[in-house]
Amino acid sequence: MTETQAINLASRDARSQSGAIFGQASLRQRRWPFIYWLFGFTFAAWFIGGALWLVERPALAHAAWWAGTVIVLASLLVAMVRAFMAGRIGVDAIAFISMAAALALSETFVGNVIAIMYAGGNVLEAYAVGRAERDLSALEARAPTKAHRVAGDRIEDISAASVAPGDRLLVKPGEILPVDGTLQSDEAEIDESTMTGEPLPVNHRKGDIVRSGTLNAAGGFEMSALATADASTYAGLLRLVGSARAERAPFVRMADRLAIVLLPLTLALGGVAWWITGDPTRALAVLVVATPCPLILAAPVAFISGVSRTARKGVLLRGGSVIEALAEVRTAIFDKTGTLTEGRARLIGIATAPGITGDVVLRAAASLEQASHHALAASVVEAATASGHSLHIPSHVREFHGSGVEGMVDGQAVKIGSIGLFEPTATSTEWIRHGLRRARRQGALTILVAIDGKVAGMLIMADKLRPEAAASVRWLRHLGIDRLVMLTGDTQEGADRVAAGLQLDAVFAGCAPAEKLEILRQETQRAPVLMIGDGINDAPSLAAAHVGIALGARGGSAASQSADAVVLVDAIDRVAQAVHIAQDTRRIARQSVVAGLALSLVAMIVAAFGYLPPVAGALTQEAIDVAVILNALRALGPIARAERKDAGDRLQVEREHRAIARAVDRLQEMSDKLDDEASGQATSAILADAVALARRTILDHEIRDDRERYARGPDGRQDRAVVTALGYAHSEIFMLVQRLETIAEECARTEAGKELIGEARQLIDELATWVRLHNAIEDSLASGL
Repeated sequence: MTETQAINLASRDARSQSGAIFGQASLRQRRWPFIYWLFGFTFAAWFIGGALWLVERPALAHAAWWAGTVIVLASLLVAMVRAFMAGRIGVDAIAFISMAAALALSETFVGNVIAIMYAGGNVLEAYAVGRAERDLSALEARAPTKAHRVAGDRIEDISAASVAPGDRLLVKPGEILPVDGTLQSDEAEIDESTMTGEPLPVNHRKGDIVRSGTLNAAGGFEMSALATADASTYAGLLRLVGSARAERAPFVRMADRLAIVLLPLTLALGGVAWWITGDPTRALAVLVVATPCPLILAAPVAFISGVSRTARKGVLLRGGSVIEALAEVRTAIFDKTGTLTEGRARLIGIATAPGITGDVVLRAAASLEQASHHALAASVVEAATASGHSLHIPSHVREFHGSGVEGMVDGQAVKIGSIGLFEPTATSTEWIRHGLRRARRQGALTILVAIDGKVAGMLIMADKLRPEAAASVRWLRHLGIDRLVMLTGDTQEGADRVAAGLQLDAVFAGCAPAEKLEILRQETQRAPVLMIGDGINDAPSLAAAHVGIALGARGGSAASQSADAVVLVDAIDRVAQAVHIAQDTRRIARQSVVAGLALSLVAMIVAAFGYLPPVAGALTQEAIDVAVILNALRALGPIARAERKDAGDRLQVEREHRAIARAVDRLQEMSDKLDDEASGQATSAILADAVALARRTILDHEIRDDRERYARGPDGRQDRAVVTALGYAHSEIFMLVQRLETIAEECARTEAGKELIGEARQLIDELATWVRLHNAIEDSLASGL
């Protein structure tokens, strides 16, 4: 069985499971109208009975109150039998006993009041769950149902389920995309807010992947289907919604078990009060106060609110159990490529032969790469067009599988590829050796470019760190995740370069999927583990972790199927947001349950001493229920903003900035002295002093920023952009200092040539630029410190 077939089979299984899940959800939704009707009938009976009592018709009044109680007793008995057959016994039994006892003692008015309170609690629960599920229901309501297939010179309307891979589709303005596909028109503007939480439409270009469930926000466009509706992104999201609704968190199940303990405790307390006083209404008052219990209301409302809140942030969880597990993680393991980094190589530098400019090399390479199918070709073309180069159409193109391409560009013979594609004599020059050393220090790869038979330049390509990665790592540390690990199949040099920019605790490079899985198993023995990945090779690790989160915006289907949660937007900071929401949700659920249970126990004791009669007790218990449910709904609320720090901290930052500015001036003085020193020993000493100064003055400040000042994630969009930029500046500074240290170590071992000295000077200049930028960003946050 192929990997694709396996994924499709898993998708079919998940679809069949989701059908059952949605069936259960529909049954529950169909139950809500009956709850409202039951509450209305009970309240009407109470009102009519009161009116009859006022006109001195007590027998008819008691009959009305009796009817209002009996109908709730009957419905409750049916619910209890169903629960018992399913192996559950909850505090609904207390409600049943209290109403039955009220009728047995001829306290029909009390029984009717208890019935109103019980039915009212169910109405309140229905409202709370509906409010919490609003965002999940919005996803279901947007499920695409139709498509417009282009067949020759005509367009035919078909159902979304009838779309097959390869179909050419027309998406009209304001329509929802029916399936995943590739954009065939030159451009499109798509509203992805429902899936990602981002309010602004996204501009897509021809060839981009567009996803089902998003909305065409501008003119019509054409796309080519990549999958059927069932196998597309939106169908997977609906399966996650079904799982989220059906699954009960362990904390909720624990609350049910506590409810069972409350039943004999209530009966015992009521029995003791009756036995001591000889008054059966004391026992009735105790039963009334204990009905219904916040245990069965608060926890489910809080957890479904948390799931809904993460959905608004662009993270879809499989259910409440994921929320609880996410709140407990203490180790986070990241895949590197596509998770901490952007997942694609970009041009970071050009080395050229003497007498040739970088523009000439880039223009020739990009013109030829237009005809290449290699993964790096698009990045080269993108770099050239971004620099404003006009490209030529290549001809006589011949591609060497996996190693390069050659052809004619504007009358010149151009050849591009790895160093193995060229003769050893053509790649033995000093400038090429220097470029290779430079690429190795940066964890980058190289592409040689030959023009008319001579190697003219070298393109240096590297995968870049995500701009929001540093801020995300910092936020996770603040949330109590004390160990941050990176796993990658990349080389140790490439892994160390990324890790230096993030201050991770451990890095494992050169790992195959099986090795990743073994490392993850070792980490799970230490603490609960969160795994974040995006590719097919991450699927086993995502499944084995306590919580697996897949970056689904660009990740593979296997990763999304194996994960407990999917990030719908291409931003890793949503992982930290999900952890924060999970911790907040669990705290609110515990707070609601403990507070509600404590208040109920106090009320039961007061009732046992005769200070809370049955009617007042019913009203008191209803007030407790309302309070705990409203508190549980706080799990829907926004993440609290970071606290502002005092003026003393601002003065400390200003003092540190002045010291850093002096250090930067000193570093640039050292840079100027490098060319004046003829001795390799003197050059090595200068570089060693520069590294020591950078680590002592600059890095200490940046690390303190990461661990203390800006550890907590921002809430507002503007603050998020500024803090993300600050984190990116930190990462660049960390990596520049590491590269400078690598050059200093190389100079200490061998004689430093002009190229190495030139690179060291360039690094110092870049470091000075980034440090000044960092200080400017931090000054802009002074009002929020």
